[in-house]
Amino acid sequence: MKLRKLGKNGPEVSQVGLGCMGMSDFYGTKETRSREESIATIREALDSGINFLNTGDFYGTGHNELLISEALKGRKNKPMISVKFGGLRSPSGAFIGYDFRPNSVKNFAAHSLTRLGTEVIDIYQASRVDPEIPIEETVGAIADLIQEGYVRYLGLSEASPENLRRAHKVHPVTAVEVEYSLATRVIEKELIQTARELGVAIIPYGIVGRGLLTGKIETALGVPDFRSNSPRFQGKNLEANLEHVSLLQTLAKKKGCTTAQLAIAWVLHRGEDIIPLIGSTRRVSLKENLDALSVTLSKEELDTLDESFPEGTFQGDRYPSHLMQLVVK
Repeated sequence: MKLRKLGKNGPEVSQVGLGCMGMSDFYGTKETRSREESIATIREALDSGINFLNTGDFYGTGHNELLISEALKGRKNKPMISVKFGGLRSPSGAFIGYDFRPNSVKNFAAHSLTRLGTEVIDIYQASRVDPEIPIEETVGAIADLIQEGYVRYLGLSEASPENLRRAHKVHPVTAVEVEYSLATRVIEKELIQTARELGVAIIPYGIVGRGLLTGKIETALGVPDFRSNSPRFQGKNLEANLEHVSLLQTLAKKKGCTTAQLAIAWVLHRGEDIIPLIGSTRRVSLKENLDALSVTLSKEELDTLDESFPEGTFQGDRYPSHLMQLVVK
């Protein structure tokens, strides 16, 4: 597994990380998720050379962190773990807002340290930027945790270029996590350039368009899959988007790889400062996704993909309207 540097001030990590969210939340149901398969997938990812895991304290209301902790038991070489915080959940699992106040940041960290069974969080990320709380206050709390030895590196998620600059003035930001794929290229407008100027790595999530770019979604998704609330997966938008996926399938067949592998390879070719997350929940999909690392794209092939899927090609917002207010647009 090749390594990439996680920002100017960060460590070297595997060129892809494992996004663990789907093992606990959002995709499918409790009945379709397997604890045993999830743990086996994490362990196989580590055995394959991945040394970077991504989670959130609100994924399954702590379930995801506990799952990772169990998967790591007995392993001598522990991976880097990035933890997002700030999402609030009710006992039913419903999202009930965000909290990025300084004392809350430290409280969230205390619980994550306990669930993960560790003394330090490698990368601590604000999951969003709260317009009601100055980013300087949230970042200042993470900086305190770094000073106290509870956190190693500071990260953000879905931060605008302006907020990234403001945060970086308080304490160096190591990485910013943001959705990035052939279906969502909005960060190319300004965020990537800002991150590179500051020496901040990009951690893309949703690199296969939340499953859309795999070619395996053919009809609308039902509740409780959270994608059913996304305009991109609804009605006429979905119909139009599946036409675009059909073109991607044709290009993948010509290349001799799967549609998902082509989508992943495209993200990997965007720069050495980009460390994408593969969201595999099963070993079979992990293998398919890791095989994308051997897919090499020529300049002509990259140009074809860029010209075929410019920003705005895929129809519908990536989140419901009330959540779009807190992401990069």
